[in-house]
Amino acid sequence: MVTKVPDSSRLMTTQREAKLAGQILAGLEGPEGVLTVERHGERVEPLPPELGQILQEVLRMMARGGTVTIGTLPKELTTTTAAAVLSISRPTLMGMIKEGRLPAHKVGSHTRLYADDVLAERSARRERERAAFAELRDIDY
Repeated sequence: MVTKVPDSSRLMTTQREAKLAGQILAGLEGPEGVLTVERHGERVEPLPPELGQILQEVLRMMARGGTVTIGTLPKELTTTTAAAVLSISRPTLMGMIKEGRLPAHKVGSHTRLYADDVLAERSARRERERAAFAELRDIDY
């Protein structure tokens, strides 16, 4: 049984749950993200691949004994929330907006960002970090 931390969306994994998640992952067949559901012994339509990938990622985290955090974001984010998602300061975020590196719009006098744009920037930033790390790793001494 996964332990839900009170007043949180974090799920703590026990050793038994980690072992079970690992066994389930090892038993999965087929391409990444393809999962089917059974109800009362009968197979139901397969899950959309995007949902299958999410569930498989949750199982991978659980198999490692990690904590799984589930959260939601509204469609529009405040600058404070967007900065937190990007793990940067609000002034840095405002600079990115001013330079045109991150789209934003005004709601009255307040600056808002679409969550999709912020998440795309976070993914791009992670990819740049991975590339820089790989480049450092490949440098011959």
